[in-house]
Amino acid sequence: MDKSSQVVAVVGFYMLAALVMVFVNKMVLNATPNLTVLFMFFQSFATVVLLTITSRFTAWVEISAIEYTVARKLAPLILVDTAGFIFNAFCLRDIEAAFYQIARGLVLPLTILLVAISTSSRPSWSVIGCAAIVTSGFFIGVSFAGDIPARAVPKPSGLFYGLLSSFSIALHAVLVKFSLPHVNGSSTILSFWSNLGSAVLLACLALFKGEVHEFLIMVSGRDAGVQWDWGTFVYGNIITGIFGFLISIAGILSVKVTSPVTHMFSSAARSVLQIVLGVKIFGDIVTTQRAASAFVILTGTLLYTYVKSRESTPFDASAGTNSASPKDLESQTRNMFIAQEEEVNEKIS
Repeated sequence: MDKSSQVVAVVGFYMLAALVMVFVNKMVLNATPNLTVLFMFFQSFATVVLLTITSRFTAWVEISAIEYTVARKLAPLILVDTAGFIFNAFCLRDIEAAFYQIARGLVLPLTILLVAISTSSRPSWSVIGCAAIVTSGFFIGVSFAGDIPARAVPKPSGLFYGLLSSFSIALHAVLVKFSLPHVNGSSTILSFWSNLGSAVLLACLALFKGEVHEFLIMVSGRDAGVQWDWGTFVYGNIITGIFGFLISIAGILSVKVTSPVTHMFSSAARSVLQIVLGVKIFGDIVTTQRAASAFVILTGTLLYTYVKSRESTPFDASAGTNSASPKDLESQTRNMFIAQEEEVNEKIS
C-alpha cells in the first residue's frame, strides 16, 4: 500500500472509531445515566484485556510486568487520566452530542498555558493569538441568547464537567512528558498502565458511589419499579470496549503514518461530522450561535496546527522522542496519545 493510501486508511480508521465511541457512549449514558462510572470501568478493563491478548501475538503492541515502582512513578498521570475519563463521561451525559466539542473548547488554550508554566517558557505571539481565537469561540458557544429553545441550553453541570475535562486533558499533555521515560517511550505500555490504573480507581469509585449495588439490583430485577434498557448497556459496553482498544491502536498508527497537521484536519472533519450526526441521531439542535462557535474553535485550532508545524522540528516516531523544544510539547503529545485524549480524551472524544 502506498503512503497516501496508508494515510487515508489510518485517518478513516481513526475517525470511524472515534465517532462510534462518542455516539455509542451517548446512547448508553442516556439509557443508564446512573451507571456512568461503572460503564467507564468496563471500558478501561476491556482495553487492558485486549491489549494483553494482542501483545501475545505481535511485538508491535507492548505491555509490561506489574511493578510497584513503575505504578508509583505513573500515579500522577493515572490519576489525571482517570479524572479526565470521568469528567468526559459526565460532560457527554449532561449535554447534547452536537455541543460536546464546544463544551470542551478550552482544551487547547489550557494546554498552551500549562505547558508554558511547566517549562517556564512563553509561547510565540502567533500561538497566543490562536489560543485567543479558540477561547473566543468557546465563549460564543456558551453565551446563550434568550430566544433559543430551552432544550438547546446545556445543563450548567455539563459545562462545569466540560471545563474540568479540558483542564484534565491539558494537564495530561504536561504529565505525559515526564511519564514516557518510565515506560521506555512506549505508547502501548503507557496506555496499558493508564487503563489498568483507571480500571482499579473506577472500580473503587463505582463501589463507593453505590453503582455496583444498583447495577446488581437492576440485573436481578428485585426492584420492579426500575426499568432499564439492558440491551443498550450490554451491547454498548461490548462495542465501546472494542472500539476503545481500537482507538489506542489508531493512535499508534497515526504516529507512524500521519503528521500532526493531517491528524488535526481529520479531527476538524470529525467534529463537523459529530455535529451533523448528533442532529440526525439524537435530534440535537444546532443554532447559528453554536455553528459559529464550532467554526471559530476549529479555525483557531487549525491555525495553531499550522503555526506549530512551522515552529516545530520533526518528530521521530520510531524512537518515541523528539528534538523539539519543551514549548512544543502540546503538539508532540497530541498525535501519540489520541486514545488517552479522547479519550481520553480522548476514549470519549
